[in-house]
Amino acid sequence: MKFGLRYCNTGPYVDPVRAVELAEAAEEAGFESLWTVEHTVVPKGYQPNYPYAEGGRMAGGTEDIDLPDPLIWMAYVAARTSRIKLATGILILPQHKPVHVAKQVATLDHMAGGRIVLGVGVGWMPEEFRALDAPFEARGPVTDEAIRALRRLWADSPVEFHGEHIRFDPLYCEPRPPKRHVPIVVGGHSKAAARRAGRLGDGFFPARGAPIDLIDLARKTAEESGRDPASVEITVSMPEDPKELDGLVRLGVGRVTVPVSAMAGLKSALRGPEDALAWKPLIEEWAG
Repeated sequence: MKFGLRYCNTGPYVDPVRAVELAEAAEEAGFESLWTVEHTVVPKGYQPNYPYAEGGRMAGGTEDIDLPDPLIWMAYVAARTSRIKLATGILILPQHKPVHVAKQVATLDHMAGGRIVLGVGVGWMPEEFRALDAPFEARGPVTDEAIRALRRLWADSPVEFHGEHIRFDPLYCEPRPPKRHVPIVVGGHSKAAARRAGRLGDGFFPARGAPIDLIDLARKTAEESGRDPASVEITVSMPEDPKELDGLVRLGVGRVTVPVSAMAGLKSALRGPEDALAWKPLIEEWAG
Protein backbone atom coordinates (compact mmCIF):
# COMPACT_ATOMS: atom_id res chain seq x y z
CA MET A 1 0.00 0.00 0.00
CA LYS A 2 1.23 3.44 -0.94
CA PHE A 3 0.37 6.57 1.01
CA GLY A 4 -0.14 10.02 -0.48
CA LEU A 5 -1.02 13.44 0.88
CA ARG A 6 -4.06 15.22 -0.56
CA TYR A 7 -5.06 18.89 -1.08
CA CYS A 8 -1.41 19.90 -0.80
CA ASN A 9 -1.76 23.25 -2.59
CA THR A 10 -4.51 24.48 -0.25
CA GLY A 11 -4.83 26.04 3.19
CA PRO A 12 -1.54 26.76 4.95
CA TYR A 13 0.46 25.22 2.10
CA VAL A 14 -0.33 28.12 -0.20
CA ASP A 15 2.58 29.70 1.68
CA PRO A 16 5.81 28.74 -0.13
CA VAL A 17 7.77 28.07 3.07
CA ARG A 18 5.06 25.79 4.46
CA ALA A 19 4.71 24.08 1.08
CA VAL A 20 8.38 23.11 1.08
CA GLU A 21 8.22 22.05 4.73
CA LEU A 22 5.29 19.77 3.92
CA ALA A 23 6.99 18.24 0.89
CA GLU A 24 10.28 17.62 2.70
CA ALA A 25 8.56 16.15 5.77
CA ALA A 26 6.36 13.91 3.61
CA GLU A 27 9.37 12.61 1.73
CA GLU A 28 11.23 11.90 4.98
CA ALA A 29 8.20 10.08 6.40
CA GLY A 30 7.94 7.84 3.36
CA PHE A 31 4.84 9.21 1.70
CA GLU A 32 4.85 8.18 -1.94
CA SER A 33 3.09 11.19 -3.44
CA LEU A 34 1.69 14.72 -3.01
CA TRP A 35 -1.67 15.47 -4.66
CA THR A 36 -2.89 18.92 -5.69
CA VAL A 37 -6.24 20.30 -6.83
CA GLU A 38 -7.32 22.85 -9.42
CA HIS A 39 -9.79 25.64 -10.00
CA THR A 40 -8.31 28.32 -12.23
CA VAL A 41 -11.10 30.69 -11.23
CA VAL A 42 -14.09 30.58 -8.90
CA PRO A 43 -16.88 32.69 -10.43
CA LYS A 44 -18.68 34.88 -7.95
CA GLY A 45 -22.12 33.54 -7.08
CA TYR A 46 -21.71 30.20 -8.92
CA GLN A 47 -24.65 27.82 -8.74
CA PRO A 48 -24.41 25.34 -5.82
CA ASN A 49 -23.61 22.26 -7.88
CA TYR A 50 -20.50 21.06 -6.04
CA PRO A 51 -21.09 17.30 -5.72
CA TYR A 52 -18.92 16.62 -2.67
CA ALA A 53 -20.38 18.88 0.02
CA GLU A 54 -23.82 19.41 1.48
CA GLY A 55 -25.12 22.70 0.17
CA GLY A 56 -23.26 22.36 -3.11
CA ARG A 57 -20.44 24.79 -2.35
CA MET A 58 -16.68 24.37 -1.95
CA ALA A 59 -14.69 25.48 1.07
CA GLY A 60 -17.74 26.03 3.23
CA GLY A 61 -19.12 28.54 0.76
CA THR A 62 -16.03 30.77 0.62
CA GLU A 63 -15.43 31.88 -2.96
CA ASP A 64 -12.24 33.96 -2.76
CA ILE A 65 -10.02 31.06 -1.69
CA ASP A 66 -6.31 30.97 -2.44
CA LEU A 67 -5.69 28.04 -4.79
CA PRO A 68 -2.32 28.10 -6.57
CA ASP A 69 -1.98 26.58 -10.01
CA PRO A 70 -1.24 22.90 -9.31
CA LEU A 71 1.53 22.43 -11.88
CA ILE A 72 3.41 25.53 -10.74
CA TRP A 73 3.04 24.50 -7.09
CA MET A 74 4.38 21.05 -8.00
CA ALA A 75 7.32 22.56 -9.87
CA TYR A 76 8.19 24.68 -6.85
CA VAL A 77 8.35 21.76 -4.40
CA ALA A 78 9.93 19.44 -6.97
CA ALA A 79 13.09 21.53 -6.71
CA ARG A 80 13.32 20.76 -2.98
CA THR A 81 12.60 17.01 -3.14
CA SER A 82 14.10 14.07 -4.97
CA ARG A 83 11.93 10.96 -4.50
CA ILE A 84 8.33 11.81 -3.75
CA LYS A 85 5.92 11.83 -6.68
CA LEU A 86 3.93 14.95 -7.53
CA ALA A 87 0.39 14.60 -8.76
CA THR A 88 -2.69 16.52 -9.78
CA GLY A 89 -5.83 15.25 -8.17
CA ILE A 90 -7.28 16.56 -10.33
CA LEU A 91 -6.49 18.85 -13.28
CA ILE A 92 -9.72 19.85 -15.06
CA LEU A 93 -8.50 18.63 -18.42
CA PRO A 94 -11.23 19.93 -20.80
CA GLN A 95 -10.52 23.49 -19.63
CA HIS A 96 -7.01 23.28 -21.12
CA LYS A 97 -5.44 22.99 -24.54
CA PRO A 98 -3.96 19.48 -24.63
CA VAL A 99 -0.78 20.57 -26.44
CA HIS A 100 -0.12 23.10 -23.67
CA VAL A 101 -0.76 20.46 -20.99
CA ALA A 102 1.52 18.01 -22.78
CA LYS A 103 4.31 20.57 -22.89
CA GLN A 104 3.94 21.66 -19.27
CA VAL A 105 3.67 18.18 -17.83
CA ALA A 106 6.47 16.75 -19.97
CA THR A 107 8.75 19.63 -19.00
CA LEU A 108 7.95 19.16 -15.33
CA ASP A 109 8.44 15.40 -15.55
CA HIS A 110 11.75 15.97 -17.34
CA MET A 111 12.98 18.42 -14.70
CA ALA A 112 11.70 16.34 -11.77
CA GLY A 113 13.23 13.07 -12.93
CA GLY A 114 10.07 11.24 -13.95
CA ARG A 115 8.06 11.87 -10.78
CA ILE A 116 4.84 13.32 -12.19
CA VAL A 117 1.38 11.74 -12.12
CA LEU A 118 -1.41 13.50 -14.02
CA GLY A 119 -4.80 13.09 -12.40
CA VAL A 120 -7.58 14.41 -14.63
CA GLY A 121 -11.28 15.09 -14.32
CA VAL A 122 -14.05 16.70 -16.33
CA GLY A 123 -15.13 19.42 -13.89
CA TRP A 124 -18.59 20.37 -12.64
CA MET A 125 -18.87 24.20 -12.68
CA PRO A 126 -20.32 25.61 -15.94
CA GLU A 127 -19.55 29.19 -14.87
CA GLU A 128 -15.84 28.36 -14.68
CA PHE A 129 -15.91 26.83 -18.16
CA ARG A 130 -17.57 29.95 -19.55
CA ALA A 131 -14.94 32.17 -17.95
CA LEU A 132 -12.22 30.09 -19.59
CA ASP A 133 -14.02 29.86 -22.94
CA ALA A 134 -14.10 26.07 -22.70
CA PRO A 135 -16.98 23.77 -23.77
CA PHE A 136 -18.93 22.51 -20.75
CA GLU A 137 -21.48 20.24 -22.45
CA ALA A 138 -18.82 18.47 -24.53
CA ARG A 139 -16.35 18.10 -21.66
CA GLY A 140 -16.60 14.29 -21.55
CA PRO A 141 -15.73 13.62 -25.20
CA VAL A 142 -13.12 16.40 -25.12
CA THR A 143 -11.46 14.75 -22.11
CA ASP A 144 -11.37 11.36 -23.83
CA GLU A 145 -9.69 12.83 -26.90
CA ALA A 146 -7.32 14.92 -24.78
CA ILE A 147 -6.09 11.84 -22.93
CA ARG A 148 -5.37 10.10 -26.22
CA ALA A 149 -3.66 13.19 -27.59
CA LEU A 150 -1.47 13.57 -24.50
CA ARG A 151 -0.27 9.98 -24.79
CA ARG A 152 0.62 10.51 -28.44
CA LEU A 153 2.43 13.78 -27.74
CA TRP A 154 4.55 12.12 -25.06
CA ALA A 155 5.30 8.93 -27.00
CA ASP A 156 5.86 10.04 -30.60
CA SER A 157 7.96 12.65 -32.36
CA PRO A 158 6.89 14.04 -34.73
CA VAL A 159 3.25 13.51 -33.88
CA GLU A 160 -0.11 14.37 -35.38
CA PHE A 161 -3.66 13.94 -34.14
CA HIS A 162 -6.97 14.29 -35.92
CA GLY A 163 -10.01 13.89 -33.71
CA GLU A 164 -13.43 15.45 -33.59
CA HIS A 165 -12.48 18.07 -30.99
CA ILE A 166 -8.67 18.06 -31.05
CA ARG A 167 -6.62 18.30 -34.23
CA PHE A 168 -3.05 19.15 -35.10
CA ASP A 169 -0.75 18.40 -38.01
CA PRO A 170 2.72 16.85 -37.57
CA LEU A 171 4.75 18.65 -34.93
CA TYR A 172 7.50 18.27 -32.38
CA CYS A 173 6.82 18.80 -28.67
CA GLU A 174 10.10 18.40 -26.82
CA PRO A 175 11.35 17.50 -24.30
CA ARG A 176 9.21 14.48 -23.82
CA PRO A 177 8.90 12.66 -20.48
CA PRO A 178 11.94 10.50 -19.65
CA LYS A 179 9.84 7.33 -19.90
CA ARG A 180 7.82 8.69 -22.85
CA HIS A 181 4.81 8.25 -20.59
CA VAL A 182 3.21 10.01 -17.65
CA PRO A 183 0.63 8.01 -15.67
CA ILE A 184 -2.87 9.40 -16.16
CA VAL A 185 -5.26 8.81 -13.28
CA VAL A 186 -8.94 9.49 -13.88
CA GLY A 187 -10.66 11.14 -10.94
CA GLY A 188 -14.37 11.44 -10.26
CA HIS A 189 -17.18 9.86 -8.29
CA SER A 190 -19.46 8.75 -11.12
CA LYS A 191 -20.07 5.86 -13.46
CA ALA A 192 -18.78 7.97 -16.34
CA ALA A 193 -15.48 8.54 -14.54
CA ALA A 194 -15.16 4.85 -13.69
CA ARG A 195 -15.77 3.87 -17.30
CA ARG A 196 -13.28 6.49 -18.52
CA ALA A 197 -10.67 5.10 -16.13
CA GLY A 198 -11.32 1.59 -17.40
CA ARG A 199 -11.04 2.62 -21.05
CA LEU A 200 -8.19 5.09 -20.89
CA GLY A 201 -6.67 5.51 -17.44
CA ASP A 202 -3.62 4.17 -15.69
CA GLY A 203 -5.59 4.61 -12.48
CA PHE A 204 -8.93 5.51 -10.93
CA PHE A 205 -9.38 7.96 -8.04
CA PRO A 206 -12.97 8.17 -6.75
CA ALA A 207 -13.54 11.29 -4.69
CA ARG A 208 -14.83 9.68 -1.51
CA GLY A 209 -14.19 6.42 0.29
CA ALA A 210 -13.70 3.19 -1.61
CA PRO A 211 -16.90 2.69 -3.64
CA ILE A 212 -16.84 -0.97 -4.62
CA ASP A 213 -19.45 -0.49 -7.35
CA LEU A 214 -17.38 2.14 -9.15
CA ILE A 215 -14.12 0.25 -8.71
CA ASP A 216 -15.74 -2.90 -10.12
CA LEU A 217 -17.14 -0.87 -13.03
CA ALA A 218 -13.70 0.54 -13.86
CA ARG A 219 -12.22 -2.96 -13.89
CA LYS A 220 -15.09 -4.41 -15.91
CA THR A 221 -14.77 -1.62 -18.48
CA ALA A 222 -11.03 -2.21 -18.72
CA GLU A 223 -11.64 -5.86 -19.47
CA GLU A 224 -14.32 -5.02 -22.05
CA SER A 225 -11.81 -2.64 -23.66
CA GLY A 226 -9.22 -5.38 -24.01
CA ARG A 227 -7.10 -4.11 -21.14
CA ASP A 228 -5.80 -5.83 -18.02
CA PRO A 229 -8.04 -4.66 -15.14
CA ALA A 230 -5.05 -4.88 -12.83
CA SER A 231 -3.34 -2.15 -14.87
CA VAL A 232 -5.84 0.38 -13.50
CA GLU A 233 -4.38 1.34 -10.13
CA ILE A 234 -6.98 2.29 -7.53
CA THR A 235 -6.46 5.32 -5.28
CA VAL A 236 -8.91 6.05 -2.45
CA SER A 237 -9.25 8.17 0.66
CA MET A 238 -7.44 7.06 3.80
CA PRO A 239 -10.01 5.52 6.16
CA GLU A 240 -10.34 7.05 9.62
CA ASP A 241 -9.55 3.67 11.16
CA PRO A 242 -6.23 2.21 9.91
CA LYS A 243 -7.60 -1.26 10.64
CA GLU A 244 -9.65 -0.86 7.47
CA LEU A 245 -6.48 -0.87 5.37
CA ASP A 246 -6.46 -4.66 5.31
CA GLY A 247 -9.84 -4.68 3.62
CA LEU A 248 -8.64 -2.14 1.07
CA VAL A 249 -5.67 -4.35 0.24
CA ARG A 250 -8.02 -7.26 -0.34
CA LEU A 251 -10.07 -4.99 -2.62
CA GLY A 252 -6.93 -4.35 -4.65
CA VAL A 253 -6.46 -0.70 -3.69
CA GLY A 254 -2.93 0.48 -4.40
CA ARG A 255 -2.85 3.90 -2.71
CA VAL A 256 -4.61 5.83 0.03
CA THR A 257 -4.54 9.62 0.33
CA VAL A 258 -4.48 11.63 3.54
CA PRO A 259 -5.97 15.18 3.59
CA VAL A 260 -3.62 17.91 4.81
CA SER A 261 -6.26 20.63 5.03
CA ALA A 262 -10.00 20.68 5.61
CA MET A 263 -11.20 20.75 2.02
CA ALA A 264 -14.31 19.40 0.34
CA GLY A 265 -15.90 18.28 3.58
CA LEU A 266 -12.98 16.12 4.67
CA LYS A 267 -11.16 16.65 7.96
CA SER A 268 -7.46 17.42 7.93
CA ALA A 269 -5.34 14.58 9.26
CA LEU A 270 -2.27 16.78 9.80
CA ARG A 271 -2.01 19.88 11.98
CA GLY A 272 1.22 20.80 10.17
CA PRO A 273 4.23 19.35 8.33
CA GLU A 274 5.64 18.06 11.62
CA ASP A 275 2.72 15.63 11.87
CA ALA A 276 3.79 13.89 8.67
CA LEU A 277 6.57 12.08 10.52
CA ALA A 278 4.02 10.52 12.85
CA TRP A 279 2.77 8.49 9.88
CA LYS A 280 6.15 6.85 9.27
CA PRO A 281 5.52 3.68 11.37
CA LEU A 282 2.20 3.03 9.62
CA ILE A 283 3.71 3.65 6.18
CA GLU A 284 6.57 1.28 6.94
CA GLU A 285 4.16 -1.34 8.29
CA TRP A 286 2.23 -1.39 5.01
CA ALA A 287 5.18 -0.87 2.67
CA GLY A 288 5.33 -4.54 1.73
